[in-house]
Amino acid sequence: MKTELDTLATALYVRTDDMLKSSPHLAPWRPTVGIAPRLTDAELVTLAMMQAMLGFTSEARWLRHAHSHLRHLFPYLPKQPGYNKRLRKAAGLLRHVTRLLATDTSVWSDDVWIVDSTPVECGRSRETVKRSDLAGWAEYGYCATHSRFFWGLRLHLVCTLQGLPVAFALTGAKADEREILLDLLAAEPGLVAARPAQTLIGDRNYFGRGFEHELAEQDIRLLRPARKGEPERLGAPLFKPLRQAIESVNETFKGQLDLEQHRGRTPGGVIARVMQRILALTAAIWHNDHAGQPVLRSLTAYDH
Repeated sequence: MKTELDTLATALYVRTDDMLKSSPHLAPWRPTVGIAPRLTDAELVTLAMMQAMLGFTSEARWLRHAHSHLRHLFPYLPKQPGYNKRLRKAAGLLRHVTRLLATDTSVWSDDVWIVDSTPVECGRSRETVKRSDLAGWAEYGYCATHSRFFWGLRLHLVCTLQGLPVAFALTGAKADEREILLDLLAAEPGLVAARPAQTLIGDRNYFGRGFEHELAEQDIRLLRPARKGEPERLGAPLFKPLRQAIESVNETFKGQLDLEQHRGRTPGGVIARVMQRILALTAAIWHNDHAGQPVLRSLTAYDH
């Protein structure tokens, strides 16, 4: 199997098309009577993944590029308003496809997870904050990594050591990371039930006797650095290299998949654009895994 973008796009299209044929209820709702869209849902998913992979943050520029260079893959391409509308409605489908690909990798059943959250900035000027459709969801928060305040959301991510997304949530910037993690696990009890004695690695923010007790009741062992005043915790020598693993996943999202330049202006728009990037990373890991590549999270073969 070749590791280049056209091959990945074709494989993703076929996998998505097969899924929708066997489970048509997963497709975005549309009236039973009417004209079928000229761009199929499987093509839309593929087009969305390629946009994120190639780093096009402007949908208008992306569609111009696709018209010039990708007509061999997409005989029909919509105009920007139609693409934007369908993409927002397809966020649920992107999520289903992401999970389908993730479960079809050799690392899905790994017994070690890493958990973290990263800022998703949604505006900087005071005027933007006042008039934004994201007001009430987006809020001011603090990014300890860069020692700065920001206005926006947080992407909470549970992933394997190889960077494969297992569970994720998009919340306000001030949401408690511990509560969100517990909510993610509660929403999908099968994730934990299928992995007895799972190890979870987090930073110092994932603390608290009650919190750790709730994880222990689910047979999850939490490893985290000691907070100030605490004795050294189990597994301390491993924290630095493992912490670098989650930081590198965040860097993939922000440095290669342009998460911070998402350009979403509405809740639906932000969700769709974040899902594009999670899908792109998962698709690359899935394809690299099946191609026998040594570094599953590498996007180098696909980002040009």
